[in-house]
Amino acid sequence: MFKLCVLISSLLLAMQLGKALEFQDCGSKTGKFTQVTLEGCDTTKAECVLRRNTNVSISIDFALAETASAVKTVVHGKILGIEMPFPLNNPNACLNSGLKCPLDKNEAYRYTATLPVLKSYPKVSVLVKWELQDQNSVDIVCVEIPAKIQ
Repeated sequence: MFKLCVLISSLLLAMQLGKALEFQDCGSKTGKFTQVTLEGCDTTKAECVLRRNTNVSISIDFALAETASAVKTVVHGKILGIEMPFPLNNPNACLNSGLKCPLDKNEAYRYTATLPVLKSYPKVSVLVKWELQDQNSVDIVCVEIPAKIQ
């Protein structure tokens, strides 16, 4: 019985240690993300560390199923189930983000942006919800990024 308990404990520990960062789809409607990259993020960890008083660069590769004449960026941080907006320097995803609007359907795109992690943010775990929305405020892509502000 003791050996079984040790085996189960070891397996549970290995599962926790082996947990890598996963980006979840949170409601993409007219597109699908194929890759998400955060500069300086260790993807072998369960959360991406966001250091306060720095800027974090993100890129999202996605395929589009419908034409979009305009694209805006909406970012929220979800802490204890409550969504709070993250301010962006440039919410217009068609300017200085690698996208040239209008976007054509059945094409692949790469969106890039910088997120300021303000010194005033508390040191907490947060689920970052990053949305690219079309001209009708419909999510082209929606990505959830597990993060920890330090």
